[in-house]
Amino acid sequence: MTEFRSDLLRLLEARDYIHQLTDAEGLDALASQQVVPGYIGFDATAPSLHVGSLVQIMMLRRLQQSGHKPIVIMGGGTTKIGDPSGKDESRKLLTAGDIDANIASIRRIFERFLTFGDGPTDAVMIDNSEWLDSLEYIPFLREVGPHFTINRMLTFDSVKLRLEREQPLTFLEFNYMILQAYDFLELSRRENCLLQLGGSDQWGNIVNGIELARRIDGTQLYGVTTPLITTADGGKMGKTASGAVWLNPDALSPYDYWQFWRNTQDADVERFLKLFTDVPLERIAELAALAGAELNDAKKILADEATALAHGADAARDAAATAQKTFEQGAVGDDLPTLAVGSGTIGLLDAMVELGLVASKGEAKRLVKGGGARVDGEQIGDAGALVSVGDAPVRISAGKKKHGVLTRA
Repeated sequence: MTEFRSDLLRLLEARDYIHQLTDAEGLDALASQQVVPGYIGFDATAPSLHVGSLVQIMMLRRLQQSGHKPIVIMGGGTTKIGDPSGKDESRKLLTAGDIDANIASIRRIFERFLTFGDGPTDAVMIDNSEWLDSLEYIPFLREVGPHFTINRMLTFDSVKLRLEREQPLTFLEFNYMILQAYDFLELSRRENCLLQLGGSDQWGNIVNGIELARRIDGTQLYGVTTPLITTADGGKMGKTASGAVWLNPDALSPYDYWQFWRNTQDADVERFLKLFTDVPLERIAELAALAGAELNDAKKILADEATALAHGADAARDAAATAQKTFEQGAVGDDLPTLAVGSGTIGLLDAMVELGLVASKGEAKRLVKGGGARVDGEQIGDAGALVSVGDAPVRISAGKKKHGVLTRA
């Protein structure tokens, strides 16, 4: 382990965030001497971010925890183009109104993780449309264009992979890396921002920004990237069979969010506790030493802590209580999805679809055929079964992890 002097790099290294550093010695010295403003950019392509963005949000949290200033850049400008990194096809272009609404919705997420204000280490949120929307094309090309060669841009993975697969890469998207580099230059001028953080797929974009600022302004900037976060079986973090794990509660309930973390694979518990919670490292080491059924206690702590950060302590407690009632006591938890049935009966397949336990009747049929459908704990093997709903609520289960409640309207 590297012997860093700054609290920032010691914290990032101890909790396994560091993949690459552009100038470890220089950044370490700077962070030991002054407050370092650092930023990460987030495009507003949806009303919520998902767990795939959480490691970056936590990086900004660690930046603030170690006495530095987080800058959240919302891509009001760059979202109009679309980042080709890791994408097989062009993104759908959103209207300005859609982008503004998404930014307003996403801001609520960051307010859970960061302290915003006017102090030297308080977080700020800035929309890069403030400078990108007002750029004049010819002056921009004259100032920035000479510092980028097509030869080098073609070597970046975001471009190279699309071309190798013979998938179209529009000229619009090709400009994205130039605009992201320009963001870093502009932030260094406006906010004295000296550091850009990001995932490993952003390494080329970060280096571009550092090089652009050095060439045009003679400014020394720095970059840190995190490793690609995958699950122990090699799966992509935040992707489940039912879709993305969203961070906004109106996109995914706190209960389902809690369940996502509770279902973490054994091999991932220690790493995820480091990355996604504030649990002290000493306590994490103790939890990681648990084995067998006892490891479930560590998973519950992971779920509690991660949910409390994203949704608040009350939501985490409610989710844990619902899970305990549902799985340990056999009762019906208050936070499960609920469907009111007016006629007194409903088809089992319809119930599973309308509760959101499955995506389609076809999926529900396959689940029934495979023995994964239960009504109040009793396995149902008939896809045409009707469920009667009286005065007492009825629990519908799709597999071991998805449950909903039917009530009489």
